[in-house]
Amino acid sequence: MNDHSFLRGILIIQVRATMYHPVLIILLLVLSKIFVVNYADAAGFALQDQNGAGAGYAFAGTAAVAQDASTIFFNPAGMTNLALGHHVSGVLSIPVSSLRFKDTGSSILPGSPLGDNGGQAGGIAFIPTGYWSMSITPALRVGLGLSPTFGSITDWSKSFVGRYQGTSSEIIVVNANPSIAWRINNIISLGAGFNIVRLDADLRSMARLADSSMDVGTKQTGRDIGFGYNLGATLQLNPATRLGLTYRSAVNLTADGHFKGGGINIPTSTSIRLPDTVSVAISHMFNDRLQLLADFTWTGWSSIPALVVTDLTDRVSLPSERLGFRDSYRLGFGTQYQYNDSLRLKMGVAYDQSPIRNAMDRTVRLPDSDRTLLAVGFNQRIGKRMSVDVGYIHIFSEKAEIDRPTNNPRLPPGVVRGSFSSSVDIVSIQLNHQF
Repeated sequence: MNDHSFLRGILIIQVRATMYHPVLIILLLVLSKIFVVNYADAAGFALQDQNGAGAGYAFAGTAAVAQDASTIFFNPAGMTNLALGHHVSGVLSIPVSSLRFKDTGSSILPGSPLGDNGGQAGGIAFIPTGYWSMSITPALRVGLGLSPTFGSITDWSKSFVGRYQGTSSEIIVVNANPSIAWRINNIISLGAGFNIVRLDADLRSMARLADSSMDVGTKQTGRDIGFGYNLGATLQLNPATRLGLTYRSAVNLTADGHFKGGGINIPTSTSIRLPDTVSVAISHMFNDRLQLLADFTWTGWSSIPALVVTDLTDRVSLPSERLGFRDSYRLGFGTQYQYNDSLRLKMGVAYDQSPIRNAMDRTVRLPDSDRTLLAVGFNQRIGKRMSVDVGYIHIFSEKAEIDRPTNNPRLPPGVVRGSFSSSVDIVSIQLNHQF
């Protein structure tokens, strides 16, 4: 099915729902070209830039906080905790990443230049996100979120020692998330969302022409729109303590594209199952000013063991790229302190486990490793109906070793052996308005 067929089906769904204008789906397609992500700031190629409010406490307990419209992404049931009326939140996150490689004994095809360390593969990015929620009745809420959920870009030099395994890699996934929430009673609220997911991928490498000493560039592309859902619940255990539970489903995609390089152009297809997630979060008011937050999140990364590309002309599989992803978890702790009536201070820490556990599974396209997030931030009220959140996160990534052979028979043999060092700084700004 082509993009036009997907878009037509999406518009029919939206018209029947009567709650969302079809232009929002067109926005999804446009935004998929705008989001730029220079280094994934969560495990694997997941992103944690869905709001600016959570950035101040390392996104700890976001499924239980429910203080603005961005709760649509983290837990749609949280919309019932917002005041009656409309709530709008607009976010801009700016990650600045550093990613470098140090060679410790790579080898390559005899007679070929070994290459260099690839330069700086990180950079700066600008990631916009938006949310809107409204009350239908005191117990019933609807909303819509537009945000990136996965994404990563690495950009090594064409003379990189690992160029036959990858030079430039770009994956961008944008999600439109219409949602609904219902307060059953003073204790339980339930929420659900429909996910419309757009994936674009562009993977580039260098290859050696047969009987030649020249390298040529290759390019593998793919894109698709897929669908999923998310469920959430909040339990007000007592006046001071709220529990949040969420589940976001896996999304199956069939990314059609082309393999180009060396004078060939092959139509291809790649099946990808984006992972599902489960999160348990808690918010506790220690007193009338101090709020304590915590969460545990599991992600089913084992849904992507490898990237397998099919040649649509001959209906045969091209050499696949083993990933070896394993399921992973995230653990976060944070706090908010109401300094005065208009200023709320924040801080938090989180540990994010990588789905990549050994040097042979790590790739130059995704040199991921376990990471620790340290965060600070604040919320400042601007009048009765507006506030701004500012958050800063520094991500410490553990040293990531690679010892990966080039197993593709179409590429020159060799081994990429060395280590990656990386870090990310993120500044997020979120403007909230109620009317």
